[in-house]
Amino acid sequence: MNVNGIGTAGYPAWQGARKAQQNAAGRSFAEQVNNVAGAKLHTSIVYMKTDDMLYSGGNGTGLSFYIKYAEGSTEDDPTVIAKGVDENGNEFEQTIHINKINPRNASLVEMTALESYMGVDKNGGLTSLPPETGMMGLHDRTNFMDMFQKQISDMKLLSQKKAAAYYQYSMQAYWDFMNKK
Repeated sequence: MNVNGIGTAGYPAWQGARKAQQNAAGRSFAEQVNNVAGAKLHTSIVYMKTDDMLYSGGNGTGLSFYIKYAEGSTEDDPTVIAKGVDENGNEFEQTIHINKINPRNASLVEMTALESYMGVDKNGGLTSLPPETGMMGLHDRTNFMDMFQKQISDMKLLSQKKAAAYYQYSMQAYWDFMNKK
């Protein structure tokens, strides 16, 4: 019963309905939000780019890293060191031989090293790689060439001709790299 805005529980009608809704799942909305927010809590680390770095950045998973040339890197065997933290906050260090990177089966860190080494135009953005890389973890591997094809197809479907052309350009840079091997 609701008389003059007072519900059966003695609260204003809107508040009584809210109380019932909160208790329906056995927990308040705030408790549910805090439980979800605390499920995977990580802090982000940002590496400030210095003159000797090829790259400094990360993605939406919490993966954050920088890339520098390794000691002993040569023109015939360009080698870089990637250091940072993975999506779980664990520190990592990887030595990457640029000429051994296979864009058909690579990690995000490897492709970022290749992108940085080659100086692929980022078109004013943060990367030349497709947006799906924003959800890749440190050890995830994928076929970036397929990822580019899908992105180009999606952009054409959405009549985004400039974006499709940009991803086509980016993909071509990686095809050229593979064909030189």
